[in-house]
Amino acid sequence: MLMETLANLESFVRSAESGSFSLAARRLTLTPAAVSRNVAQLERNLGVRLFQRSTRGLTLTEAGDRFLQSVRSGLDSIQGAIADITLNAGQPAGILRLNAPAGFGVQFLLPLMPAFLERYPGVTPDWYLDNRPLDLISGGFDAAIGGGFDLPDGMVARELGRIHLIAVASPAFMRGRSRPEDPAGLAQLPCVAMRSPLSSRLRTWVMRNATGAEMTAVEKAVMIVNDPDALCSATLMGIGVALVALPLAAPHLESGALERLLPEWHVDVGPMSVYFTSQKLLPAKTRAFVDFITDAFRTQKLTQVVPVPHTTGKGTL
Repeated sequence: MLMETLANLESFVRSAESGSFSLAARRLTLTPAAVSRNVAQLERNLGVRLFQRSTRGLTLTEAGDRFLQSVRSGLDSIQGAIADITLNAGQPAGILRLNAPAGFGVQFLLPLMPAFLERYPGVTPDWYLDNRPLDLISGGFDAAIGGGFDLPDGMVARELGRIHLIAVASPAFMRGRSRPEDPAGLAQLPCVAMRSPLSSRLRTWVMRNATGAEMTAVEKAVMIVNDPDALCSATLMGIGVALVALPLAAPHLESGALERLLPEWHVDVGPMSVYFTSQKLLPAKTRAFVDFITDAFRTQKLTQVVPVPHTTGKGTL
């Protein structure tokens, strides 16, 4: 009876937060019909209507709003205690839905998965590799990895490392061309520019050197893309110079397929973080993944792939 009541309360609270049985169902890994039944049963038990239902969604009644304020914090505390017991008393299990940038996921996360799956065989990673940050709650995700954008409301983040952009070009492209002396000098070379996947506007970056001097990188675009992997690939093909994330450029710099221009200058976009909902509500599978990934980046020194400066550059979307 207690667990049934908790299920009904959780269906009510998550439906109130999202304004939809369907969105609450994604978050709870239930069907919309099951969430609707749970809420209806709670209303019958209380003898009061909690929602006004319409084709446009759900609206809390006055009684429903008062009830939400009364039970939300208590429900969070109970679920936090249950999650803590589950984590410490048994192996995490279930489908773990993750959203992450494609290049970052393949290059850095995928190599960590054999060890993760060996430690947590009951967890099934379900990855959505996309360079656009998604709404965790409405998308039904357990966690996401991203950077260069504002942290959504209600999310908690753990930093994995900082994202640096560096100016690179292929040796064939630079043959016979003068190398720029500073970021403004990039204007003398054809560039592959990056369009923000969020705003669709061209990004303007401010570069910084070791002395703390700042200068806007002036890009004369001959091609524009909205995907970091496409940006790197276009640069490898010799289409132009580009400001590429260091983790993407690193293997090509090592192989000689790319060369770095302006070695004293970089853009610090900000942190690359794993983010998730309030830690009190974390299921064991999510907490295990977050702890594993952050520990792996620290112990394997993966954060040093992108050296962290003492000061931060600027970027606008």
